[in-house]
Amino acid sequence: GKYTSGPKQLGDPDDKSLRKVELEVLIPKIMRDRARAEKCVPEVTDFEKCCKDQGLLMVFSCRKENSKLKSCLAKWYQDETFKSECRQIYLEERTEFRRTGIGKKYRNQ
Repeated sequence: GKYTSGPKQLGDPDDKSLRKVELEVLIPKIMRDRARAEKCVPEVTDFEKCCKDQGLLMVFSCRKENSKLKSCLAKWYQDETFKSECRQIYLEERTEFRRTGIGKKYRNQ
């Protein structure tokens, strides 16, 4: 079958088609992680600081910070260029995994 081909029997490294789980779960995870780490840094920092300062009251006290963070993230989730970059990152990681059998988590160790 399609996912038993390739050098490590993990799928064809050159196949660029995407499954539903990749489109709906894996790529959005990359988008979320990148948006938080690269695009919405001040909003993430403010929200985390508020939560730390407020403790159990954070649900009530940090609405403004949470709202700013959510709107920043939403802006990036709608950005087609950003979406395309994240899709490309995913495909490159998957290609490398299918070629080598080594997941990204273990590649840099």
